[in-house]
Amino acid sequence: MVKRWSQKVTEESSALDLDSGVFTWDNPKKIAQSLKRSAEKSQRRKAKPFQSAMSMLNFYINRAGKGLNPKQKPVLEKAKIELRKLY
Repeated sequence: MVKRWSQKVTEESSALDLDSGVFTWDNPKKIAQSLKRSAEKSQRRKAKPFQSAMSMLNFYINRAGKGLNPKQKPVLEKAKIELRKLY
């Protein structure tokens, strides 16, 4: 059962099919590569791949808020940098 609407969006996004647990990984480069792969593979996205991938990453960071593990936020912020490098 879904506890929050944001969890449902992350799991059932009409834009991207994400790898399971992608936002909990500890390697920013792998997170970025996974998001890029998902964005480029998706036929349902409405924006360009980079914008879709970055939007999903920002959405997750913003919606997690105080519930985000303090050690995970810097990893996700570094994933943004890695994602920019990939494009």
